[in-house]
Amino acid sequence: MVSVNENYLDMKESYLFSEIAKRVAAFAAGHPEKRILKLGIGDVTLPLVPKVTEALHQAVDEMGAQATFRGYGPEQGYDFLKEAIGNYYKKTGVSLELDEIFVSDGAKSDLGNITDLFSVNNTVLIPDPVYPVYVDTNIMNNRKIVFLSANAQNDFLPLPPAEPADIIYLCSPNNPTGAVYPKELLQKWVDYANHNRAIILFDAAYECFIQSPDLPRSIYQIEGAKTCAIEFCSFSKTAGFTGTRCGYTVVPKALVYKTLRGPELSLNKMWLRRQTTKFNGVPYLVQKGAAAVFTEEGQKQIKESIAYYAQNAKIIAQTLDELGIYYIGGINSPYIWLRCPNRMKSWEFFDYLLNNISVVGTPGAGFGANGEGFFRLTAFGNKENTIEAMQLIKNLLA
Repeated sequence: MVSVNENYLDMKESYLFSEIAKRVAAFAAGHPEKRILKLGIGDVTLPLVPKVTEALHQAVDEMGAQATFRGYGPEQGYDFLKEAIGNYYKKTGVSLELDEIFVSDGAKSDLGNITDLFSVNNTVLIPDPVYPVYVDTNIMNNRKIVFLSANAQNDFLPLPPAEPADIIYLCSPNNPTGAVYPKELLQKWVDYANHNRAIILFDAAYECFIQSPDLPRSIYQIEGAKTCAIEFCSFSKTAGFTGTRCGYTVVPKALVYKTLRGPELSLNKMWLRRQTTKFNGVPYLVQKGAAAVFTEEGQKQIKESIAYYAQNAKIIAQTLDELGIYYIGGINSPYIWLRCPNRMKSWEFFDYLLNNISVVGTPGAGFGANGEGFFRLTAFGNKENTIEAMQLIKNLLA
């Protein structure tokens, strides 16, 4: 008889956003007359920018002609896209080699799949509250997880603990809290990781929202990071690729570790081996669209989209200021992390908003124990809905 992975018994029955979708669907079925305003899931609402769609159309034409048709591409991505990504990094003072850049179908996939490179005997350090994928992936593999408290006292930017760890998850700008690590605090994490020969898995999916020039957009802007960090990035929030699926992961060649069997192993070579075995690459069409993001016109257009979402975040923040509700985020981040009013629990506040004003957010408890009593709102809706939702919240809570 087959033996199944019993670690799944230790996981919650459903993914956080699946549970939200189920509750919202039940409410909609019982109240068909209600218009639901969604400020919960981090899905974008603006369409792909013209420069991207132009590139996609051109790529379709190429695929329809014998002379320019392409079949299987390189699993790690076409050079034209990796060169564009490398040039993007140069603008922040970071130099990468092309074979350190790996194109994928999104940061979420790579954040889960990267654990293939590490023994299940590693201790994993994860801040709480946290994006659920970090936790669930390691529960599936039965690794020991140690949670690090992120809270209002440390501005939801925890520092390294006294005890060593092997694998460290960091996200900045953070999902769900919207907090952003300054250089001096990230330096502490890099120093900690190098001292303990640990690896930082750095989720930079929201780097495009950082507007303050003194805040790092890549962990490789921190001295020593190339010997202790892998960075994950995404086109989903940068350029609206949530339905198109494309991202990239940077694995520096300096990440080399000893093994019990003797020879050293390079994480860069291991990831290449893993991807060529288990992944067939991102479609050529999608990569052509992604490359257009980095053109001069593409950058101009996506910055307009990012500014649109930043304005939504400002609208949310202004309402919370008027109500006197504690929050962080909303600046250099598309997420606003607020304390539930009247000492409500997270799911209690979720139901309160849904049932009274048909507004949907994300309960903080779904992101970990430290998320209880907090709530996440997203700026990824359209402006009219954001204004309406915040007016309804203001009327309800004032």
